[in-house]
Parts: sequence; C-alpha cells; structure tokens
Amino acid sequence: MARFRFSKDDERTMPAIVVLGAQWGDEGKGKATDQLAKDVDFSVKYNGGNNAGHTVVVNGEKFALHLLPTGILSPRVTPVIGNGTVIDPKVLFQEIDDLEKRGVPCDRLLISSRAHVITPFAIAIDHSSEKFRGTRKIGTTGRGIGPTYAEKMYRIGIQVQDLFDPEILGEKVTVMSDLVKSLSQGWSHAEPIDPVEVTQELLSYSERLRPMVANTSLVLNNALDENRVVLFEGGQATMLDIDHGTYPYVTSSNCTAGGACTGTGIGPTRIDRVVGVMKAYTTRVGEGPFPTELTDDTGETLRKLGGEYGATTGRPRRTGWFDAVVARYAVRVNGLTDLVMTKLDILSEFETIPVCVGYETPRGRTDQMPDYSVDFAASRPIYEEVPGWKGEDISGITDFRKLPQAAQDYVTYLEEKVGCRISVIGTGASREDAIVRHSLV
Repeated sequence: MARFRFSKDDERTMPAIVVLGAQWGDEGKGKATDQLAKDVDFSVKYNGGNNAGHTVVVNGEKFALHLLPTGILSPRVTPVIGNGTVIDPKVLFQEIDDLEKRGVPCDRLLISSRAHVITPFAIAIDHSSEKFRGTRKIGTTGRGIGPTYAEKMYRIGIQVQDLFDPEILGEKVTVMSDLVKSLSQGWSHAEPIDPVEVTQELLSYSERLRPMVANTSLVLNNALDENRVVLFEGGQATMLDIDHGTYPYVTSSNCTAGGACTGTGIGPTRIDRVVGVMKAYTTRVGEGPFPTELTDDTGETLRKLGGEYGATTGRPRRTGWFDAVVARYAVRVNGLTDLVMTKLDILSEFETIPVCVGYETPRGRTDQMPDYSVDFAASRPIYEEVPGWKGEDISGITDFRKLPQAAQDYVTYLEEKVGCRISVIGTGASREDAIVRHSLV
C-alpha cells in the first residue's frame, strides 16, 4: 500500500524532475536527460510523437531518438511513453529495431494504454491541410501529429488499448474514415484510404505491442511512493506549446511543465524540480516569428558551427542571438527551478555577443513577452553587447573556474537577465562535456 503523503516537509522524498525546452526546441534536451539517466529510475516521454528528436552522443556514438525516451540508452532506467503522446506503431518498431541492432536493449519499455495512435488518415490530413494553407502553412513535419491530437479532441481517436479489440477498432476506424472523407471533399489531391486496410494494419501491431502496454499512471505514482527518481522528458519546447507558444506556429501538445501531469497521470504536487534547457544562442525550425533571427553570414556561421540541422527532418534551423525575453517567459510559465545551457563552446568564434534584453513593439518597449501575437510578430530586438572570448577553445571543459573570464561573465549575465540559476553548462557534444554547477538530483 502506498504511504500517505502529508507534505514535502514531512518526509524527504526522491525527486520527480521535469526537463523541457526553454526556447523553440532543439536545445539539447536529449543530452541533458541523458546526463541525468545515471541518477534516475524512470524516464518518461509525456507529449508529442515522432515529430521531434533528441540527439545523444554516448562514447562517441551518436543516437537520434524520436519516439523513445532518452532513458532507453541507460540499462538501469525504465523508459515510459505516457498517455499524452501520440504513437505511430510502424515508426516505434523501426526505432526499436534500429537500437537493438546497435546493441541497445528495449525490453524494459512501457507504453500507456491511453496513448493515442497515429493512423494513415492523420498523416494524409497533415499533408493535405499544409497544401491547402499554401503560403500560410504552419511548417509541420507531415507525420500526422496535429490531426491525431485533433481526433483525440473530437473524441474519435484510437488509443493503444483499442488495438486489442478488433470490433471496437473497426468501429473507430470507420468513424474516422467517414470524417476524413467529409473533410477532404475540397482537396482534389487527397488519395482515398481503405478503412479495412487501416484496421488490418493496426491489428497487425497488437501482439508485439501487448507486452509493453501498462497502466503507466499507476506505475509512476507507485514508483514515486517508493522514493524512486522519475524524469519527465518534454518534447518540442515552451515556445511551441499549443497554449503558451507562438500560436498558430506551434505543435499540438502541451510542452510546458503542466503537460508532464496531464501527459502521465501524476499530480502537480509530486513534481520537485523543473529544468529548462536552452542554447547559449537561439534557434527555430519551421514557420513563425523569431525576433533575434540572423539571416546574414553570422546566422550561417552559427548554423555551421552548431550543426543546426533537425535530428528528425534534417531541415536547417533558423539561428539567432540569445533572447532573454523568451527565456524569462519560459522561467515564468514553467516555474523553472534550474536551467541547463548547451553549446556555450559554439560562441568561441565571436569578439562580442549581442543579447536581446527587450523588444520594440507597436505598443512600445517591453522586457516581457507580448500578450498579443501580432505584437510579438512585429517585435524588434533590443540588444546589449557582451564581450566574447574569441580564440579561446572551451570545448570539453568541466570546471566553471577554468572557463575564460568572459565566458564566466556571459553565464552570470544571463542568469541575472533571465532570473534563474544556470546549473549545468554544455561545452561539447558528448555527455561528458558539461560543467555541473548545481546538482539536478
């Protein structure tokens, strides 16, 4: 029986830690969560699907994860895919097969019975709706993520548990097929999809899925009752959150800290620490406003030095200087307790480093995130210049005191502007290339 919890002060409990992106994604969350893997018991993906990726380098070997939690790479961690995710079974099995071929066992994986399943219908709608938008496209990955979440809200979605009941599955596929036919009447390019074939395809995944499926909400709450350490991994990032991001240029799930609760079935009082991951500069993939974007040679230099290409899509990322307004916003809406800053070493090529500390907007100057989307889209960055450490290679440094003074000053300057301590600093691609100023566990 689980013990009765009065408050966090009554009995010291092991932490539940949320790790999420504090910008527009691709901040290096994979590396941050991988570094924590040696100290955690469960690693949980709580939102999104195979529309984003975590790139992790272990012993010089690169792993690009999409659906699977980063904890899958650690043999002592139980990886979990929560109910807030959407799953393409074909992609999931391919990712598992690829890892197992490389010697990474995946037999510990648990999947929520309530997670929703991506179908060929959702993928078709994703592609067709982007074509329909024309110049107003969102810039989705075309993997059916948004339409699957829409089906969930329409209450016609297919959950993992439905794959074990042919009758219910057939009924749901038929309803979904009828809706798609209605939606796609004006899309001459939409190919017809046979609901019988879809049902048969989904049923073909059921036996392989069955051993992985569990009541993951119960599993995770029991783990916390037993003082186990649980790490919740957020997909995408704060500025792509469906409610708090740069709507409509966002993803279709809650990437912020609250999504860890709704996406796994644990209560907010169980979360002990919320860690935001940010780059020492800023990047974005896809369409949408980006105040500090650099479209000149400097932006291209950042892209090349940082290897700024999507782990899932290979798309070149848009690059820009660090935006303290965005970071302050992430601290606020997530209740961040700590920040992890990645790729500090990439800035070693610059004499001075501009930092955006506010915006010029149609309503005047501000140092806070504009509440109106049109104001944010029209924002122009207000910069302060910070001295750089050009020519001093900091890659691989693991002691903060061994950084050049200018690099130390850059870190403490950002802490002051953002209002949150920077606990870990990445100085290279490998999991060992990090400065730990404050333990995250």
